[in-house]
Amino acid sequence: MAKAAKKNVQVSLETVLWNCRVALRGVGSTEKNRDAVIALVFLKFAGDKFEKRREELMAKYAEVPAFLEKVSFYNAVNVFYLKETARWSYIVKNASANDIAVIIDQAMADIEDSNPPLKGALPLNLFAALGAEKSKIKDLIDNVNQITPERFQEEDLIGRVYEYFLQAYAASGTKEDGEFYTPACVVKLIAEMIEPYSGVVYDPCCGSGGMFVQSLKFVDRHNGNRQNVSIIGQESNPDTWRLCKMNLAIRGIAHNLGETNASTFTNDLHKGRTVDYIMANPPFNLKGWRTEDELTDDPRFMKAGYSVMPPVANANYAWILHILSKLNVSHGIAGFLLANGALNAGDSEGTLRKEILERDRIEAIIVLPRDMFYTTDISVTLWIVNMNKKACTVNGRALRDRSKQVLFMDLRRWDENVEEIVIDKGKKKKKTVLTDSQIAKIRETYTNWQSADTSLYCDVPEFCKSVSLDEIKARDYSLAPSKYIEFIDHDLEIDYEKEMARIQAEMRDIISAEKRSQAMLEQAFRGIGYGID
Repeated sequence: MAKAAKKNVQVSLETVLWNCRVALRGVGSTEKNRDAVIALVFLKFAGDKFEKRREELMAKYAEVPAFLEKVSFYNAVNVFYLKETARWSYIVKNASANDIAVIIDQAMADIEDSNPPLKGALPLNLFAALGAEKSKIKDLIDNVNQITPERFQEEDLIGRVYEYFLQAYAASGTKEDGEFYTPACVVKLIAEMIEPYSGVVYDPCCGSGGMFVQSLKFVDRHNGNRQNVSIIGQESNPDTWRLCKMNLAIRGIAHNLGETNASTFTNDLHKGRTVDYIMANPPFNLKGWRTEDELTDDPRFMKAGYSVMPPVANANYAWILHILSKLNVSHGIAGFLLANGALNAGDSEGTLRKEILERDRIEAIIVLPRDMFYTTDISVTLWIVNMNKKACTVNGRALRDRSKQVLFMDLRRWDENVEEIVIDKGKKKKKTVLTDSQIAKIRETYTNWQSADTSLYCDVPEFCKSVSLDEIKARDYSLAPSKYIEFIDHDLEIDYEKEMARIQAEMRDIISAEKRSQAMLEQAFRGIGYGID
């Protein structure tokens, strides 16, 4: 009897990506497995781009084979040149080899050697140190090999795959692990608010590079020119710095993250440079960012005219002062996230908040819904600071003079949209997300408030309010939106007489139904000879 033909089962991209994640389960730490998976994905996409470019060159220079190895012919179109031993096809061909871990590590070293911009970006000697069985590494290679544009018709397959892994590993990691990834919807909101159409975009704590990716996606959405945007930043964690370099490199995004990882506070890699836009999600409530006697003569802090230093025990206001020091004084604008405690903090932080407000740098304070971040369920705040709140024209929009005014928005009730992220077999994590329509509403409210056409904006109870600096002074310079936005006592909207009548009618119906049930029960028992006491 002939065997039945096998069904051609279509496997989803999510299934393939999940299989990549679990291929090394039980081998090493989450961080090492993350780096191994993302490094192989990098090799795969770099290899695909290389082969495509090589085919183009073969069609053009078939009679001059030496041209196929000309590095500049690849780099000119944002493609990395790969030696034969660094090509994905070579990795796949040797997937069952006993020394496959060494082969992959050598491929990483060869790519760095041929492409100076990748210096320090790839994890070297990682696979040999993992101690994974060759069968597990082969399983990972086989799964990564399935991620092809022919199979999965995604507009931005590279971005989709990288976003999946960055999100998934952030969701399954510790608080520290989560710092390398900011939810995409939050980053998109920041980009829509500050509008980085052209100029220099800077992130002083860039994590895996999500802010940079979304700034260029913003340009794409609004039909701008990517060539008009420059990317600079830095990151203190060496593993995260490498993740960022890989993330940007595989997407073809030119960047300057310095020669190595470094602390923004104690080793500013872009000292003296000012920028047009800043997007950032600094580590919340960072402790020990300096010693007691460090940075007291730094031009970002007291040398800039502030009367006190940010406390050693909490870097929130150190990030704010650093960001302000980097913005172009005539038009710089920044959007960054901080824990809500910074809105009301006292002592030296309260003094700094007063001085920043008096300098009129804060334009908007937006409290986000709870439970948006992967390693904390707290609500955080988006701060918009602007070096020029005078009347002007920005991106074709006529803006009014907003001097001595701050827009407050409270989104804590916007918690109805939830996504589930699978973090392990049978284990999921639910997180609040902002939809595109919600992001559009926030942006519209902000731009209407800025507009020279003052008829476009009005305060909305439980959502937004425009507040003068005098009102903020009267509240001891607090920036908590709840102190200014009107909240409605919905209990006052209840018609108590009508509500009580409804409840009493429901109770009568319930009692009547119980009496009927009891009567039926008594009748049934009598019918079979039992008495009822």
